Amino acid sequence: MSDQAEVRQIWRTADAVCFDVDSTVITEEGLDELANYCGVGDRVAQLTKEAMGNGMSFREALTLRLDLFKPSLQIVQKFVQEHPPQLTPGVKEVISLLQKRGTAVYLVSGGFFRIIEPIAQLVGVPVENIFANKLLFNEHGEYEMFDKDQPTSASGGKARVVQLLKDTHGYKRSAGVLNTGCCYW
Repeated sequence: MSDQAEVRQIWRTADAVCFDVDSTVITEEGLDELANYCGVGDRVAQLTKEAMGNGMSFREALTLRLDLFKPSLQIVQKFVQEHPPQLTPGVKEVISLLQKRGTAVYLVSGGFFRIIEPIAQLVGVPVENIFANKLLFNEHGEYEMFDKDQPTSASGGKARVVQLLKDTHGYKRSAGVLNTGCCYW
């Protein structure tokens, strides 16, 4: 069986598919767009580049980037209202087809739940099938930190979520789509 035929077979028989969101379900990177909206996009992009070059953990890099602009709850809500998601062409149809076949679809992202929730609504993924980081705010709506207990806040977190889903639901043939291409678990 050719590699292409094998990939098609996996997609036809998968009982669950996990999609990354940034640069996969949508054409943009959510954190970068939020940073641009807050006027610090260039600084966040530079920090991202430095973090990748220095072997920094995802959690450390996320902390540093968010600390640059500390987005308030009001800013995040306004961003979501004023910046509709740019879906990748065809993704909504692919998700719909998978769901019609009885395949469970999940969104698994290092991005933020509040930004991903409207994306999930657009593509028909239930909110309980979102695994993403959660921003934490104080009683005044000011940014405090992100929830470090979310598996997606750590390096390798997406793979941990996929394993958790397999363990919890007994999925035997699951597929994951990451922004670097396809990976199968």
